[in-house]
Amino acid sequence: MALSDIETCTVVDPVMETEKTTHERSQWVVNAPDPPTLRHKLVGSVKNTISQNQARCHSLRGQPVPKVVLSFLKGIFPILEWGQHYTVTKFRNDLLAGLTIATLCVPQSIGYATLAKLDPEYGLYTSVVPPLIYALMGTSREIAIGPVAVVSLLLPSMIQKLIDPANDPIGYRKLVFTATLFAGLFQLAFGLFRLGFLVDFLSHAAIVGFMGGAAIIIGLQQLKGLFGINHFTNETDIISVMKSVWESSHHPWNPRNFVLGCSFLIFILFTRFVGKRNKKLFWMPAISPLVSVLLSTLIVFLTRADKSGVNIVKHIKGGLNPSSINQIQLHSPHVGALAKIGLLVAVVALTESVAVGRSFASMKGYHLDGNKEMSSLGFVNIIGSFTSCYVATGSFSRTVVNFTAGCETLASNIVMAITVIISLQCFTKLLYFTPTAILASIILSALPGLIDINEAYKIWKVDKVDFLACIGAFFGVLFASVEIGLLVAVAISFTKIILISIGAGTENLGRLPGTDIFCDVHQYPMAAKTPGVVIIRIKSSSLCFANANSIRERILKWIIQQEAEGNKEDPRNIIHLVILDTSNLVSIDTSGIASLEELHKSLVSSGKKLAIVNPRWQVIHKLKATNFVKTIGGRVFLTVGEAIDCKLDF
Repeated sequence: MALSDIETCTVVDPVMETEKTTHERSQWVVNAPDPPTLRHKLVGSVKNTISQNQARCHSLRGQPVPKVVLSFLKGIFPILEWGQHYTVTKFRNDLLAGLTIATLCVPQSIGYATLAKLDPEYGLYTSVVPPLIYALMGTSREIAIGPVAVVSLLLPSMIQKLIDPANDPIGYRKLVFTATLFAGLFQLAFGLFRLGFLVDFLSHAAIVGFMGGAAIIIGLQQLKGLFGINHFTNETDIISVMKSVWESSHHPWNPRNFVLGCSFLIFILFTRFVGKRNKKLFWMPAISPLVSVLLSTLIVFLTRADKSGVNIVKHIKGGLNPSSINQIQLHSPHVGALAKIGLLVAVVALTESVAVGRSFASMKGYHLDGNKEMSSLGFVNIIGSFTSCYVATGSFSRTVVNFTAGCETLASNIVMAITVIISLQCFTKLLYFTPTAILASIILSALPGLIDINEAYKIWKVDKVDFLACIGAFFGVLFASVEIGLLVAVAISFTKIILISIGAGTENLGRLPGTDIFCDVHQYPMAAKTPGVVIIRIKSSSLCFANANSIRERILKWIIQQEAEGNKEDPRNIIHLVILDTSNLVSIDTSGIASLEELHKSLVSSGKKLAIVNPRWQVIHKLKATNFVKTIGGRVFLTVGEAIDCKLDF
């Protein structure tokens, strides 16, 4: 056989090949392209938005003009989309659901208006225009829009510091409409600029605590109507309210108000108990408030109990919503304070409504667009402020009734609004003799749903910091004011975010037996440490001025501790290499780089070397820009295993 026919073979050293592969993979990390700058990110975001709009326009190119216009309108008014598939069966279900929630809405709206320190008709007005606007623009199928207890308490608790509603009810009402306008503008801005994440700063735990505290305060405020107290404090903290009740007890009071209110409160709670036990009787708790109003009004009218000291609602103005555009006070000296009030109310109202909407959307299996919800609620309150309405949002109690009654679409809100319009036109005079104690009992009956002790206990078991935010909001509302409770909850939530994001967390890693996986040795005690090597992972997502020094000190402490635990006479226990796993690290600043340089100097002085593993894009870019990669001799690796297996010159 000729030599030319013999294939020559090359013997490859597997060790050299492994080192070559490791070096190449290391260069992948070190020689990564520069990450996009802030300008590139902003330009890319704009281009992405433009391209999406261009794609949408391209899909409509060549289509008839009416079809293009209809597609545009469907994006603004979802009713045009689901209205195309509306059926008689759906209408029958929506009609029943709408009539059911109307029976709950009418007495609740009157009660919530008195809680907001407005005349009763303004609660009914708020149950007419807002549901109609939301039915056109909203994306939730089950949510019922109107006045709610928390917002009805929040508005007067802040606005009455500007104008006393008892001394100047007209001026107070004007400020309420102005605050409603600001709330709507903020909600619309949140939706248009996709700022929905701002609502999430009110964490679930904070909302649980806030709702619980607000429910107690609302309940204490209703003692005025339940006992028939004429002189009552305007403050919302528990100490002022209880002091006012105590002072009123020393003056003559009429027990008829208390007996009447408590009797119907027991009746409403009993029907709710029956409705929970038997789901087919869901209509009983829904209509019990209206039945209570009708029966109590009839009793007072027949017995003329109003002449015996029973407080009654008296005149309720009927008719359609009057215009309130000329009552908006944009040139008022209080406009700055009203804007702040509007922002706070907007966030609280959005939080409640979006939470309610998402809960029922998940049960029905469809997606709820949070930004569209915010935009629609913004339009609801902007138009509402022009039509004598105060801040409206999604009501949890009425939404539950709407869902239970079998609603199919937002047409149930339209039915409810039409029913309220009929009530305003025809039945307001019949409510003249309605006792205020009944309105207090209706509000009190709705409060147990706002206090969730089981959820608070679950928060305590899961996360103590979350529970701190919960009780901070609860006691802040209870002993200070509604806004103080919210500020305390947000402050605690912010503190938690800061502690999590910059906390000086590190983990000592070991290799799981039979694998190339490195895990925390405390979580996995079977993980084996590598002789002569300390592997530390930074748990924080940021290495910055706030945590850089503490992380450096903790790393040095780990090294000293591990050397102290080993036998110093055994050369395998002498630490030669410190591997820093930065896979969790997404950002680093100059203080963080300085701390790494100091760590490297400390290690070199004691005969140790430093290696960096799996740095993120922005991190390796900054380490290269400051020549830190050269300072540590280019010891940058893709994985911990490669850093250990690489033959370093110790």
